[in-house]
Amino acid sequence: MEKSNNIDIAIIGAGPIGLACGIEAKKAGLSYVIIDKGCLVNSIYNYPFNMTFFSTSEKLEIGEVPFISHGGKPNRAEALEYYRRVCSSWDLNVRLYEKVREINPEKLHKTIHTDKGTYRAQNVILATGFYDLPFLMNVEGEDLPKVKHYYDEPHPYFKQDIVVVGAANSAVDVALETWRKGANVTMVVREPNIQDNVKYWVKPDIENRIKDGDITAYFNSSIKKITPITVEIETPEGKKELKNDFVLAMTGYKPDFTFMKNMGITFGNDPYRTPEYHEDTNETKVEGIYLAGVACGGLHTNKWFIENSRVHAEIIIRHILSKGK
Repeated sequence: MEKSNNIDIAIIGAGPIGLACGIEAKKAGLSYVIIDKGCLVNSIYNYPFNMTFFSTSEKLEIGEVPFISHGGKPNRAEALEYYRRVCSSWDLNVRLYEKVREINPEKLHKTIHTDKGTYRAQNVILATGFYDLPFLMNVEGEDLPKVKHYYDEPHPYFKQDIVVVGAANSAVDVALETWRKGANVTMVVREPNIQDNVKYWVKPDIENRIKDGDITAYFNSSIKKITPITVEIETPEGKKELKNDFVLAMTGYKPDFTFMKNMGITFGNDPYRTPEYHEDTNETKVEGIYLAGVACGGLHTNKWFIENSRVHAEIIIRHILSKGK
């Protein structure tokens, strides 16, 4: 089915920053569409059920819509409710559950092919985040059903032997929550300790649980093989085989570099594979293709957050207007 043609902007990603771009486009009188392969704010939807944000609610606000939370820091459910309200308040043109297959960056317009049709737009804004592609451990058995790269809630792991891989915020939250709900938790950590950037009110908790022996932790260690009933790990003391029911691999996520590369976006030589773009306009080296939000950081996924990248929407729309659409 053929979709809207000759619009000013196609925004890829219906997360908070994609919505902010849509709001700024609408305020400027530009035609636009926001396309997402999942639901509204799909990344937040896939957060753990009990997740609490780092930020206070006012730092997550977009479109001058107030965000009131019951606690000092909002939780996942409050954020989902808030961004639904933002989308409805601004009557944003969103197309959900529509996957973008390819973007052809012709000079006069960009052709966006999705699994439901085709769009033509003068400009494209990539606000795709990074939560879709997990870093794999690349070990035998990683494709077993017991291995999870996403975590939702602790109940399924009651009375189970679980291995949590990682030492950043996600891994620490998973280890503590599942342990408190009755799981037997072992952490396997490549680094020599829990990461310093773990939430300041959580870090002492996990360190004390490890110190007291409530949670077992193997530092400077890695998983070598996963079987239906065990996990083999390499530790400084040698190889160990652990009885195991589930592996929760909180190894982090990465942007879809292939998707970006196929539309002509280039990357720097730094370790983070940072996409090359003009920081004063957020336009990439491909004319008319812009980056917004976490997509700007490459593998440096903790550089950009909602609160410090909301401004990208204003920067981009201002530049598009300066070109006369």
